[in-house]
Amino acid sequence: MNITYEEQQLMALYNASGTRTGLIAALREMRGYLSDGETELRTLTDSAIGKLEAMTDADYAALDLTPDFDAEGDNAE
Repeated sequence: MNITYEEQQLMALYNASGTRTGLIAALREMRGYLSDGETELRTLTDSAIGKLEAMTDADYAALDLTPDFDAEGDNAE
């Protein structure tokens, strides 16, 4: 399953429970607070939820859900 960098970061930020089902619940809850104008985040969240629902708990356990607080492609040191 191909998890994008953006999906991985979103999952990492909402992975407080440490479980696949807990992460799905957290993302669904967050999605409920999005405004109609936040279509890009809504689409990203829906994609991440779909991938989490399609994977097994073993697949989830193999994910690296450590947040990367450096911007992707950021060359600043």
